[in-house]
Amino acid sequence: MRLMLLDSPSLYFRAFYGVPDRRESETEVPTNAVRGFLDMIATLVSTHRPTHLVACWDNDWRPAFRTEAIPTYKAHRLADDGVNREETPPELDVQVPLIVDSLAALGISRVGVDGYEADDVMGAYAARYAGTMPIDVVTGDRDMFQLVDDAQSVRVVYTARGGVRDADLVDEAFLFGKYGVRSGAGYADMSMLRGDTSDGLPGVQGIGEKTAAKLIETYGSLAGLRAAVESGDPAIKGAQRTRLEAGLDYLERAPGVVLVARDAPLPDTDITLPGDVADASLMSRLATEHGLTSSFNRVLGALGLG
Repeated sequence: MRLMLLDSPSLYFRAFYGVPDRRESETEVPTNAVRGFLDMIATLVSTHRPTHLVACWDNDWRPAFRTEAIPTYKAHRLADDGVNREETPPELDVQVPLIVDSLAALGISRVGVDGYEADDVMGAYAARYAGTMPIDVVTGDRDMFQLVDDAQSVRVVYTARGGVRDADLVDEAFLFGKYGVRSGAGYADMSMLRGDTSDGLPGVQGIGEKTAAKLIETYGSLAGLRAAVESGDPAIKGAQRTRLEAGLDYLERAPGVVLVARDAPLPDTDITLPGDVADASLMSRLATEHGLTSSFNRVLGALGLG
């Protein structure tokens, strides 16, 4: 058995920007994100052979519990229409319902939880099934490296560089070789110190990735580092002490933003790989109206339903 968790927003954004728009007229509905997303599923299922599959969804891309902790969280990506939504190209917006319908037609489980991001859904599934079967978390978001756990057979299939066909398989050896941290938890601690401008997380000023990793290696965890700073550990001195002391308030709030909510309330849903097409008439309509026949056939072939 193997569980595959798809970071759906990460994947369909990548598909939108990476797959050519083949429309002959701007009056047609674009389908490049839909085609790319379905083709990714076909490739991932063929390559990794999961027995269970979940397309994890953002029911709330900027949850209140995160913005209450750090108001700048994703603030730079807000649409300017006064609504709490991510600014996305309209050519992508119109395709998201088609992706939803395509998953429904195929019978692939799509799970979102109100008040939580897809990250939290992945974290909750990983927590629920860790130790019962190997888990592959498919994403282009480094934040999900926090889920890596060799002992529980949880790894990340990281698509940001090579796509799904040549993805990095991120385990603890990968994390130590590239970042100098020994676990998913260590990566999360390092990332909080370093910060992430793409998510509006400032980090501790003057503490870069290598220094952050060294501090986590030395003190074991972010909590251990904070305790050392607060207790006046003489090994932390000079400008580094000044910076860390100035960042203590941020470091106290950062875990509430960076760490996934592994206790997100998951629905009671069958997540086994579909053994039959769930809605053949819907699939036929989508295929005919939007030219998705080839993409559906690739997924069906990967699922053994072709």
